[in-house]
Amino acid sequence: MSAVRPAGAARRGWWPKRLLLTRAARDWAHGRAMAERAAAAGTEVIELDGDRLSLRFSEDPRRAYVEAKATVAVVVAPPSKRRLQPIAPSADWRVDLAEGCPAHCSYCYLAGSLKGPPITRVYANLPEILNALPAYLGQGQVTSRSAARAGEGTSFEASCYTDPLALEPLTGSLAAMIAWFGGWEAAASLRFTSKFADVTPLLALAHGGRTRMRASLNPRGYARFEGGTAPVAARLRALRAMAEAGYRIGLTIAPIIAAPGWESAYGALIDEAAAALHGVPALDCTIELITHRYNPGSKAVLQSWYPGSDLDMSGQDRTTKRTRFGAEKQVYDAATMRALRGFFEQRLADRLPAARILYWT
Repeated sequence: MSAVRPAGAARRGWWPKRLLLTRAARDWAHGRAMAERAAAAGTEVIELDGDRLSLRFSEDPRRAYVEAKATVAVVVAPPSKRRLQPIAPSADWRVDLAEGCPAHCSYCYLAGSLKGPPITRVYANLPEILNALPAYLGQGQVTSRSAARAGEGTSFEASCYTDPLALEPLTGSLAAMIAWFGGWEAAASLRFTSKFADVTPLLALAHGGRTRMRASLNPRGYARFEGGTAPVAARLRALRAMAEAGYRIGLTIAPIIAAPGWESAYGALIDEAAAALHGVPALDCTIELITHRYNPGSKAVLQSWYPGSDLDMSGQDRTTKRTRFGAEKQVYDAATMRALRGFFEQRLADRLPAARILYWT
């Protein structure tokens, strides 16, 4: 393998400390562009001889986590990753530009989903990923066949296994996908959600009204659970800027955490969102409400990554729910769920009456 680290250019947004460029990724112009962009920003770029990510990290689990979080691998998404999976209730299909995220959220649901050290993998073969999408038109179960959401056409969710806006300074993948959807003359739409805020490169794109950006939000007082992300106020400013640029927008209030004082905390958050979006002409805003949940595997991983976190995963006010595949997860009990849902539905109706709630889970 070879490595080069030139003098760093001005860095905007998040950048990894090192980038691994696999042999297969070098065959793609998009992959080479990511490596060049990283090198220009001062990131160490390591060109691998093959496609295996056999790396040594510290034996200390906490240190190994930090090292992995600062590492990005540019890889090629194999055919199995390009076969799309349903992603109800958000959208018809999940389309991945990457796997992994640079943020340090102590509730991260990816902790129980991705195997091995939390290296972020970004995909070099973006043209193949995009070229696979037309085969899925009209085939979904969420918006493709929903009278309430028919205006979205076949919907594709790009933020299931990553935060694409967080990685955009490095990848450019989100902008490329938005422009691709903007030029796609089909009943289809793109969706992504983010806890980051640098949307400037997206504002002038010819998006054609086919992309909905959602800001993923929690109260300011919960910032300790969302390390490395943009401040809530910055996310809301970004959301308004996107709306003013003609994008469809939304709020993803997630995960809703029933910590002491949650009513006043989330009430203030909803008020802040309403103020940030006040006066936006022809506002098209959706709301997704997702309560905090975890499973035994993700709990163990998160407690090893964030041993000092005070996020409650004690099981108090929880009940066990089984997925259709038989896996267990801990969700809030019925009484807590009723209190949360009633509060959010009433407060949102009062403060954001023009927005529509897509789902509660």
